[in-house]
Amino acid sequence: MNDTKQTNKFQIVKKDFYTLIKILDEKLDTFLAPSLKSELVLLASNREKNIIMDLSNVKYCDSSGLSAILVANRLSKNSNGTFVVTGLQPAVERLINISQLDTVLNIADNIEEAESIIKQNEA
Repeated sequence: MNDTKQTNKFQIVKKDFYTLIKILDEKLDTFLAPSLKSELVLLASNREKNIIMDLSNVKYCDSSGLSAILVANRLSKNSNGTFVVTGLQPAVERLINISQLDTVLNIADNIEEAESIIKQNEA
């Protein structure tokens, strides 16, 4: 089952055992975060519990962006699922480390690694 929804800011692809959210914009900020959060709440209401967020295009992230990432993490946890963030660019990775969110989030180098984290947690 591969349902795809795309805006000019992000793409959402429903896979068999997780949902992939690929941020298409270079900035995950105040302009993108609200629509991303709405989409995340919608996914949670549809019982989507495992989410991979691909940030490989994102070169800049502000506190609103971090907030959206944390919303995804919380919604996944609340539904006993797994949230994995992948494709961190240096500036975004630095921000996550400085905020000490690297201790809270599942971080993978690529989508394959993110999939295996979800599979392990499903087992």
